[in-house]
Amino acid sequence: MAGLFITLEGGDGSGKSTQSALLAEWLEAQGRTVVTTREPGGTDLGVELRNIILHRRGYIAPRAEALLYAADRAHHIATKVRPALERGEIVLQDRYLDSSVAYQGAGRVLDSGEIRELSLWAAEGLLPHLTILLDLDEGVGRARLDERTTYDRLEEEENDFHARVRAAYLDLARAEPERFLVLDASEPIATLTAAIRERVTALL
Repeated sequence: MAGLFITLEGGDGSGKSTQSALLAEWLEAQGRTVVTTREPGGTDLGVELRNIILHRRGYIAPRAEALLYAADRAHHIATKVRPALERGEIVLQDRYLDSSVAYQGAGRVLDSGEIRELSLWAAEGLLPHLTILLDLDEGVGRARLDERTTYDRLEEEENDFHARVRAAYLDLARAEPERFLVLDASEPIATLTAAIRERVTALL
């Protein structure tokens, strides 16, 4: 069977981890081999880069940040994602290049086109078969994170940063409607799960 690459995108607190776990369980129950992963941090090298990118205190120049994400992506796709797809497995990934366009492009006010090209170069042009965008008001999403205690550089950004990120995600979805499934993340978990399963079933 051919491999399938599915990514989950959305702002912080939108429920990506929950939906990824539910989708993986459902697919495995159908006998499919599923690889769940994330960016940054999907490999041993990625864990080290994740700690620098997200948890290091102090300023990181926006272009340096974008390049760190690209370095993580290049290694992750080459060593984990492509091999899984070639084995016919299903890869469920929390964040991919659309996150870079939204966060490092719109959020950091860099050129989104350049960020996308950098990401595609790092990933050797690999695009997901499906990108699930869990859209949520940035204020609601951040309120869901109030109990987190680990410092996260991106979560600490002001509301206008997160508003730019959300707007960029929606722009990306409008530009590629055949790839994106946009869902209102304020809906009940079961409602979102059903919509995701319906779309994924069409790809199997």
